[in-house]
Amino acid sequence: MNSSLRTIAHFDLDSFYVSVERLKNPALRGRPIAVGGHSGRGVVASCSYEARRFGVRSAMPVGQARRLCPELLMVKGDMESYSKYSGLVTDIIADGTPLFEKASVDEFYIDLSGMDRFYGCSLFTRELGRKIEKESGLDISYALATNKLLSKVATNECKPHGRLEIPPGSEKEFLAPLPIEKMPMIGNKTAERLRGVGIGTIRVLSQIPPERMIELLGKNGLELSRRANGIDDTPIIPYHEQKSIGTENTFHTDTVDVSFLHRELARMTESIGFELRQHDMLTGCLTVKIRYSDFQTLTKQCTIPYAASDHLLLAKSRELFDKLYDRHLAVRLIGVRFSHLVSGNYQIHLFDDTEEDIRLYQSIDSIKKEFGEGLLVRASGFVPDRWTKRSAPGGNGDSDGNAGPAAPADKERGAGFGRNPVPKAFRFIK
Repeated sequence: MNSSLRTIAHFDLDSFYVSVERLKNPALRGRPIAVGGHSGRGVVASCSYEARRFGVRSAMPVGQARRLCPELLMVKGDMESYSKYSGLVTDIIADGTPLFEKASVDEFYIDLSGMDRFYGCSLFTRELGRKIEKESGLDISYALATNKLLSKVATNECKPHGRLEIPPGSEKEFLAPLPIEKMPMIGNKTAERLRGVGIGTIRVLSQIPPERMIELLGKNGLELSRRANGIDDTPIIPYHEQKSIGTENTFHTDTVDVSFLHRELARMTESIGFELRQHDMLTGCLTVKIRYSDFQTLTKQCTIPYAASDHLLLAKSRELFDKLYDRHLAVRLIGVRFSHLVSGNYQIHLFDDTEEDIRLYQSIDSIKKEFGEGLLVRASGFVPDRWTKRSAPGGNGDSDGNAGPAAPADKERGAGFGRNPVPKAFRFIK
């Protein structure tokens, strides 16, 4: 065996939300169920394999799902329970593996390179899978391959409750007959474009010259060409090294204006919530920081069900702030930070939202991404023009009520994702 080859295991909990609900209520076993909103305008966050046989899929409107499967049982999502079980499985993997990546709330990559010399990757993976199922009660599928791409695709092919190993040297053989939609990076629009020029399988995709792929898909075409040939050098990102993201604001003038502090807290929370969603991340821990005029600094944090939606994060940051704030002291600085980050789409926990609500979130984020974060802001986070330079009330403003000079904005912006946006002046859309 080539010593330079890696051995990567991909573990994926089967129908995670559904499995947790069945642990809580065994009567749901064997029945077509979906987790999501109850109203006809809600969406499906997850569904059982029994429901999938009727054509029910994630992100599908509940009304459509019920038409496809009249016997479908809708279960309201419980992100607190899902976070608890996700943490339990994470602890099991962390206790028994030297290097792993938590890719989302229900999937993990484990680097087992070199273990064949001491124990055996196949045996280790099998025993770890058994331990997870025994201690959590959840079904899990897994695959072994030479890179993350192959292991993920293989897991998807063997689910549910599957085990698959792709031997070194057989990567292209395994991928070749699969339709292009099975390849990560290929969404509906990309698949439509590729099929429009006669590319329907990964075998055909792997035979297209890289130059032609670049013509078709730009810079992503070259990477897709590599992946179609089974090549993927993506490293394992150690879970314990997941970075946090946050922002702090030191005011030009210390303040006791609680209304202003609440607005500023809302603005900051909304800003980093947007940044979180742009990187398809969820946070499991929120921290609020206050520094008073005497430089006394206090923080309070709490773990939360994995989230990235503004209305959830705003409520929790406000709750922490109100527990922390001493109304008799002037505030010099406040900060908000998200940690315990994992990959994941924020839509998956909007169990009470309608399809229109989710589209609204997507539209708002799209506008912010194209025109800047400051174009849209919630009323609770709106800062009047006189404070757009982040001067607190009572600052050294001029006779026209403008903010005074030297009002630093978010001086200690967290560099969790290598991004350092400068807050803009907020304004209403006319």
